[in-house]
Amino acid sequence: MLKIVLDTNVILSSVSTKSPYRIVFDKLNDFAYELAVSTEILLEYEEKLSEIFSPRVAQLNLEMMMINPNIIRISPSFQTRLIYPDVDDNKFVDCAFAANAHYIVTNDRDYNILKQTGFPKINLLNIEEFTEVLKNL
Repeated sequence: MLKIVLDTNVILSSVSTKSPYRIVFDKLNDFAYELAVSTEILLEYEEKLSEIFSPRVAQLNLEMMMINPNIIRISPSFQTRLIYPDVDDNKFVDCAFAANAHYIVTNDRDYNILKQTGFPKINLLNIEEFTEVLKNL
């Protein structure tokens, strides 16, 4: 099964039922792929969903993630420190590496440094590319 780490910008873009990227959220709930998350990632999801939508939307989405069997909880035991423009993004890289994820899905250009990194090899997709992958699942 496809194992993914979703950057917060992808969660924010896909949670609304009116979003053109809603397929990301729907396919997660349909068990089409596994989502790897760490506690730090979940806390960021909650913070940003509360800011953009509401605390209630954040709470409902996190509750869904806590009971969804294809959400894999990861506790990275190391820090890769590969992203330096925004070091806060390293939590997604650390989770992807620890989970042996197929991709990090993000629209953040700071992750492009990973394309030049030989080890660990972390593959990237943007949200448009990922929606195309999901349409073929």
